[in-house]
Amino acid sequence: MAAVKVRDAAGAEKGSVELDAVIFGIEPNVAVMHQVVTAQLAARRAGTQSTRTRAEVRGGGAKPWKQKGTGRARQGSIRAPQWKGGGVALGPKPRSYAQRTPKKMIRLALRSALSDRAAEGKVVVLDGWDFDGPSTKQAAELLTALGVEGRIVVVVSPEDSVAIKSFRNLPYVHLLEPGELNAYDVLVSDYVVFTRESLPSSGADAPAPMAEAKPAPKAKAEAKPARKAETAEAPPSDAAISESEGDTDMATDLPNRPKSTGEASKPVDPSERVKPAGEKTDPRFEAARLKAEKEAEVRAAREQAASEPDADEATDDTADEAGDESPAPPGAFSFNQTVQADEDES
Repeated sequence: MAAVKVRDAAGAEKGSVELDAVIFGIEPNVAVMHQVVTAQLAARRAGTQSTRTRAEVRGGGAKPWKQKGTGRARQGSIRAPQWKGGGVALGPKPRSYAQRTPKKMIRLALRSALSDRAAEGKVVVLDGWDFDGPSTKQAAELLTALGVEGRIVVVVSPEDSVAIKSFRNLPYVHLLEPGELNAYDVLVSDYVVFTRESLPSSGADAPAPMAEAKPAPKAKAEAKPARKAETAEAPPSDAAISESEGDTDMATDLPNRPKSTGEASKPVDPSERVKPAGEKTDPRFEAARLKAEKEAEVRAAREQAASEPDADEATDDTADEAGDESPAPPGAFSFNQTVQADEDES
């Protein structure tokens, strides 16, 4: 870690401070700094430039002359791009020039810029601001006493209102808070001035610890059987079985409840499920119940129809028996009459 001398407002040395090697002591990554600075400058662009196309300029609704027979080139509108006063072809339109930059690249670019300034000896640490009141003259004298010149970035805390009012009128000073430091402002300046309070360290950039550590997938898999073993129901005791045998009313009400130790429990039919008091009817169980009732009615009708004799067949048999005994009506042909006539002739 590099050590930097700490100075007071008069420029005198007041000890030294160790710069964090993670922020001020790395090898500058030029490619990352270039990409981040390019993205930062692109994001500053307003992107409000605009030109009119041939659809947006005024006039040109009619065809200037007929298509053929004039000897001139065919034209469709006097507001085409090749005409004077016509629309612009492929001109700029409002757009956003912002680029997506990963946060890790932004932090690396800032650390690279600060490391470059620290390697050149352009990082100045001040013990504190000794201003009696807001004074631009005292701020300029302080920078002269420190020996800094050119474009200067002064990092102040939000609570240093007197220092902010003192430096803000100097055109070559750019005020920033610790959370506003960026690679472009550091690289475009000649010196960076910090105080002990505003000097960044790697501890401030470290991520906050998580509230609860999530267990590994293996731990979850191992914990599931244990939970199931804990929640498993114990086998019923003899006293409980005897009580269930004595309570016949409750045993008949619950279709899934075994009435004795040797009887296996059958799966509960949704239509036979007993709804507890106060429970809302589930549409699935209600539909299953109605379907089961309808199937039972159809099955009973089929069984009844199969058990009863056919009414039409019984009627036909009765009619045949009655026809043999009753005499034939007059004028009707009968086989018995024909046989009798043959016997008389013989």
